[in-house]
Amino acid sequence: MTTIATPRTWSLETFTDAVGDAVWAPSIHNSQPWRFRHTCDGVDVLLDERRVLAACDHYGRMARISCGAAAYNLRLALAMTGLPAQYRFGAGRTLLHLWPDRLRRPTPLESRLHHQIPHRHTNRGPFADTPVDTAAPPRLSEAARREGGWLDFVADEAALNVVAGLVRAADAQLRADPACTAELRAWSVTADHRVEGVGPAAAGAAPHPDELLTRRDFGGPVLEMTRDPARRPVVAVLGVLGDGLEDAVRAGMALQCVLLTAADLGLATALYSQPTEVAALRERLRRTVDRLHDPQLVLRFGYAPRTCYTNRRPIADVIEP
Repeated sequence: MTTIATPRTWSLETFTDAVGDAVWAPSIHNSQPWRFRHTCDGVDVLLDERRVLAACDHYGRMARISCGAAAYNLRLALAMTGLPAQYRFGAGRTLLHLWPDRLRRPTPLESRLHHQIPHRHTNRGPFADTPVDTAAPPRLSEAARREGGWLDFVADEAALNVVAGLVRAADAQLRADPACTAELRAWSVTADHRVEGVGPAAAGAAPHPDELLTRRDFGGPVLEMTRDPARRPVVAVLGVLGDGLEDAVRAGMALQCVLLTAADLGLATALYSQPTEVAALRERLRRTVDRLHDPQLVLRFGYAPRTCYTNRRPIADVIEP
């Protein structure tokens, strides 16, 4: 009987194609703080420390979440080749090392989620007043669990008002910080053809004072009405069982699994990291959802018209020699 040996690693062409999928992950301010390296036995996912936002992400937690999300896309892309990846956490700038697992066909779920990579995007527009299918939240929670995370939906109206208040208070505190404001303006690009930051077409309108969940102000136009009409927004808090550097990367993989699952269900998603960027408010958010470890992100799901995508840097710019 002939045995087919597992290839030692992925070809450079396969690696480059997979990186093309990886970069469509979300990142704070569309800063894209990731790099990728093809090695003799696999692939490294690295943190680009030059792109860590010093004011609002001093310890690089959100940057690591972004890299974890990119790593999840990378894993899906490699699985589609028939040679999926195992991974282990790295050290220093090297956040993850991936190496080939056994040859196998991609699962139907992997195929569906991989198909959503170019379609998923953060929606900064108003959501419709259309109830989300009750079957969706359990599927989204299961997606987080598959990657070692948890996703708690805020079903109680009083708790929802607390979470919304924390988003609003955190946003106000960050806007009052000159360094955070300057940083936000630096990544609020004035031209849509820029390959980083959030351009006018993707920014959405300026936040409305009366909206329940305060969006970041990326310099969009002030409109008379920017509040969405949804009376019962579907809001959840994402986290993992830990709060270390590796846990932030794990949270990014759980996040991307959730986001792609939401896209597969036809749902739009908005992300709110403000209350996790302010230590005291992050602690209050943890108590609100009654979890042992600090939450990583607040998410909203619903139905909304597709908005413009943010751009990405050329693949050659994110590949480490």
